[in-house]
Amino acid sequence: MTGSRPTRSPLDSLRPDAFGADPAGERMARIRRSPNFEGGVFVNPEGARRTPSGSMLKFLPTYFRKEERLRRAPAHAVPVHPTTVADLAVPAASGLRLTWMGHSSVLAEIDGARVLFDPVWSERCSPFAHLGPRRLHPVPVPLAETGPLDAVVISHDHYDHLDMPTVRALARTGTAFVVPLGVGAHLEHWGVPADRVTELDWHESTEVAGLTLTATPARHFCGRALRNTQHTLWASWVVAGPEHRVFHSGDTGYFPGFAGIGAQYGPFDATMVQIGAYSEFWPDIHMTPEEGMRAHTDLQGGDAAPGVMLPIHWGTFNLAPHPWEEPAEGTLAAGRRAGARVVAPRPGQPFEPAVGLPLEPWWRAVAAPAAGDGERPAEEPETAEVLLQA
Repeated sequence: MTGSRPTRSPLDSLRPDAFGADPAGERMARIRRSPNFEGGVFVNPEGARRTPSGSMLKFLPTYFRKEERLRRAPAHAVPVHPTTVADLAVPAASGLRLTWMGHSSVLAEIDGARVLFDPVWSERCSPFAHLGPRRLHPVPVPLAETGPLDAVVISHDHYDHLDMPTVRALARTGTAFVVPLGVGAHLEHWGVPADRVTELDWHESTEVAGLTLTATPARHFCGRALRNTQHTLWASWVVAGPEHRVFHSGDTGYFPGFAGIGAQYGPFDATMVQIGAYSEFWPDIHMTPEEGMRAHTDLQGGDAAPGVMLPIHWGTFNLAPHPWEEPAEGTLAAGRRAGARVVAPRPGQPFEPAVGLPLEPWWRAVAAPAAGDGERPAEEPETAEVLLQA
């Protein structure tokens, strides 16, 4: 959908390009017609605080306490899988193959089509080149070597999910972008032609390369600039082909609507579920591993066994106070209790859900030791503003 650009003021020249653009014109008119837009903002399916609960004076000491900072990043190099362009060029024998590139970036090959979710290839998830959360492992595969893409799907406009340099690189490939309402304003501002952008409200669908892509509800928030107008939607995604279907959670807090998504669009051969960057300071907008497993179970109609659960939104950026490896360990434990098939690949390691993946807790060899078991140099601090947009 084409949206007209807002009128620029003299102050706009001081606005970093990475902030993107605000919806305007026809795009904003459509946003106002959305049933999920109330009181001038997009609203959640269930109430959620957009910023951490409690006092920031309590949060900051927790985040910057030295002993805990040491454990929020790996102590040794993360073992990135040496995937090559030749590996990705061989069709998936089962018709479905997933490659977790780190954080929430996943390449999904579904019934002959290829979809890239939330691609972030930059060194930092930040509007600034030298400030903000930095990668804890290299990008597994150069962007140009991921192969031809049929669609790029974005869950929402936070920096660790919508990366301007990555979008600009993908804009030159001619691929289609499928995004929630309002996010197209950012893409067009960065040079993506309007006719290659499809914006969807919750429960709206589009067809790309034989796949049906559907935006589904999530419990989160949006915003890239200092003044967050909440005029861009956030979403989870269902992608269904003739033989396979997958779910990508984007960022979300737990809410009962997962059961409804599963009943309407499931069951799924694979769910990609956010289980990292959680905290008691923002319990409504990110899930813990236990909540992520509960979401997976809901999506599968109450039975966690069918399909596989791929944990995402962990391991790549330091965005929360918990230890780096805790999301993976917590998900394995929750999966054992639920009887779920959890896959935990190294970044860049392709796998086919029908075949499965040997469960190797690779992160244990590189995680930082607990307090008293040895120390290492501390990571550089990140700004709270960028952290709270994760």
